[in-house]
Amino acid sequence: MTDLSLTQRLDAGPVICAEGFLFELERRGYLTAGEFVPEVALEHPDALATLHRDFQRAGSDIVEAFTYNGHREKMRVIGKEDLLEPLNRAALRIARQVADEKPGNLVAGNISNSNFWDPADEASQREVRSIFEEMVGWAVEEGADIIIGETFYYAGEALTALEVAKSSGLPVVLTLAPMAFQEMAEGAGIVETAQRLEQEGADVVGLNCFRGPDTLLPWLEKIREAVSCHVGALPIPYRTTEAEPTFFNLSDPGARVPSPHGRTFPTALDPLRGNRYELREFAQTAYGLGVNYLGVCCGASPADIREVAEAVGLTTEASRFSENMANHFMYGTNERLPEHVKGLGARA
Repeated sequence: MTDLSLTQRLDAGPVICAEGFLFELERRGYLTAGEFVPEVALEHPDALATLHRDFQRAGSDIVEAFTYNGHREKMRVIGKEDLLEPLNRAALRIARQVADEKPGNLVAGNISNSNFWDPADEASQREVRSIFEEMVGWAVEEGADIIIGETFYYAGEALTALEVAKSSGLPVVLTLAPMAFQEMAEGAGIVETAQRLEQEGADVVGLNCFRGPDTLLPWLEKIREAVSCHVGALPIPYRTTEAEPTFFNLSDPGARVPSPHGRTFPTALDPLRGNRYELREFAQTAYGLGVNYLGVCCGASPADIREVAEAVGLTTEASRFSENMANHFMYGTNERLPEHVKGLGARA
């Protein structure tokens, strides 16, 4: 536990939050692409704890319980609804264990886009509310310090998530994920939705996922100007563009073997990834705008989180291994490096 609240910490300086567990655990072989259900919390808890620690060492101040897609309807889809509560509690306890290893870290309970919210169907809305209520309830019982609601592309669902999360009495981070149509899915404005979230009591509002630095930043600037609360920014590390603003529609015409499902998302995005220096530049720019809640979402690696942390002046445990090209055999400056080998660099 920490003596400072989330808002107090943000008032004092940057707070780093790692997200993107889905992609990273799928790459590591602990999660099924397509389903993207966090069964790892039950089946391979050590692997999940290791990933949390890797992000923690890289500078993440928040250990976010991996319950994304761990909600009742998703568990019904895969035929494992009976594992719902055990999965949620296991993820929360793993997050608590890892956070307690580093004094000052916060544990976040997590709720997110349900993928079945229907603005025209009150029954679906009631079901989503019920899902949020039970997940937030478990988070409170397991000792979460804050609640993160993330990746909402319906304004109505985001506002419902905020209402339920605020009922916990804990600080709430609420981030939106607009799709390519440049508004919320039911037609609400992106900036206007962020303003409503602030008015309804969110401690942090902002954007996460779906968009890379280049297509997230313009909206981030508008939100920062429009709200007075703290703002969060957690882009994906892929090179989205004005023509292809989200990773759902990124194309890769150079792929010799395209993905069998017809899109690069989610399993053929690798060649479209930006580099760590682009994330560093994004973090510096966002921080310069007054955005103190920073991270990286789907596609994030611990090295990316370290870049974000170091970009805003923080030194992390993993900074012990930050790059030092002065000792590189081909283009370093160390006096022990032989000139004839360094000379090969021009034609390597």
